[in-house]
Amino acid sequence: MTDKQKAAQSSATRIPKIRALVVDVDGTLTDGGMYYGAQGIELKKFDTRDAKGMQLLESTGVLICVMTGEDDAPTRARMEKLSIQSYYPGVTDKLQVLEGLVKEWDIEMSEVAFVGDDVNDLASILAVGFSACPNDALPQIIANADYVCNRVGGHGAVREVCELLLKRSGAD
Repeated sequence: MTDKQKAAQSSATRIPKIRALVVDVDGTLTDGGMYYGAQGIELKKFDTRDAKGMQLLESTGVLICVMTGEDDAPTRARMEKLSIQSYYPGVTDKLQVLEGLVKEWDIEMSEVAFVGDDVNDLASILAVGFSACPNDALPQIIANADYVCNRVGGHGAVREVCELLLKRSGAD
């Protein structure tokens, strides 16, 4: 367990009040792999525990947003199944989109939690009130995130963050 993990786990009250959770897809909600079926159909594996964590957090009034650089059928289908209203595929500048959403939601950037794993997530990780990354994120993401999950992307890392935020809100 890293020092960041210990610090976050020992005192969830250090996490600011969060009103929105923004989550990356590839490498965060999935393991980052892109699988192809026999006829070239793209497949992705999502962890159901992550989905349940987002649903539990949303039930406390936290806005849930999923943002990804890719635009693919498997992710669209998963977001539709989960009824994710704030889904942004094909995003090239996540921070720019996030800044627009913060205005739309009428909240402060300090009230946003962001979970990501790769270089295209770094600007957002640096801008929000609380940032986290899967255990297998790129080194520069791990170095800059407020919290490094025990779990890897696609295997419950987002659920782990949701549990921290639920604990912070007293809803566990």
